[in-house]
This record gives sequence, C-alpha cells and structure tokens, in this order.
Amino acid sequence: MAILKIARIGHPVLRQKSAPVDNPTSPYIKQLIEDMIDTMYDAGGTGLAAPQVHVSKRIVVFTVYPERAQSEGDGEQAGVPLTVLINPEITPLSDETEQGWEGCLSIPGMMGQVPRFTHIRYSAYDLDGNRFEREARGFHARVVQHECDHLDGILYPFRIEDMSKFGFTEELTRQGPPKSE
Repeated sequence: MAILKIARIGHPVLRQKSAPVDNPTSPYIKQLIEDMIDTMYDAGGTGLAAPQVHVSKRIVVFTVYPERAQSEGDGEQAGVPLTVLINPEITPLSDETEQGWEGCLSIPGMMGQVPRFTHIRYSAYDLDGNRFEREARGFHARVVQHECDHLDGILYPFRIEDMSKFGFTEELTRQGPPKSE
C-alpha cells in the first residue's frame, strides 16, 4: 500500500492531456492503480484520476456510495462499486445538463456548481485488458465526467458558469448545505 501525493491546482500535470495506456495489464499499471485506490480512500474521495497523483496517463478510479447516490436524487441507484477505467471514452446520451456541486481532491476545501450531462455512456478497459461499456445517470454520470475531465487537463472550476457559485466549502455550507439549481 502506498499513499501518493495529490497534485493541487496550479501544478502543470493537471493542465496536460494525458497519454493513453499502452498495456492495461502491465505490472506498473496494476501497481499504480492499487496505489491510486489506496490514495483515494485515504483522502476520503469518490474518485481519482492518474494526473492527480502526478502520472499523466488515462486512468480513473471511482466509487459511488449508495447513500451519496440517493442523497443526489438518483433514486433507484444503489451506488457503484469500485471501478477502474483505463483509456475511458464518454458519449453523452442526451443534451440535458444539470447543475450540481462538486469538490476535488486537487482543490481542497473548495466547491463549485458545475453543469454536467445527466445521461452518458462510457467505455474503458479494465485491469484484465477487457473493454466494457456502461450507461450512467445522475451522480454516477457526474463523477465519471469530473474524473475524465482530469485526463484532458480540465479542472471543474473551468466549467463553472456562475462564479458566485464557487468558493470555500466552509463558507458555502455555513447556512446549511448548498442546493443545486
């Protein structure tokens, strides 16, 4: 188990387009993913992309806890177990977007309201080198889009449309949890 250092906003690795992974089953990639999972859990995150741990490769790990999915109004969604995405691709399945609050391990202590597609399809390779595909809605779709943005050098503040909806989490939640609009 290794806890990796998380890059913070301003570090150049977070602004780069990440390189594809040539061999998803290589021992290096497997070890990197194990360390990313340990780092994500240690930091209390929902997701983590390789650039956030100073590795410019197209890898994402995430999970959606059932209680978070339900609190975000995903209704029937029971959460998503720990998932590894290697060389992911996203296709919006609807033009519909929704504003929602996001935070990021690379921007500690802050949050902002970001528009995201409400229904997507994503495909990727798993740790065994198998290609798979899933559809996602609600918070699940938001998490995948947020993490995959990291692979293209995009941080969530770059997507905020109303900067009055961006600030320190402590300030924004002082009067109770912020509501998405």
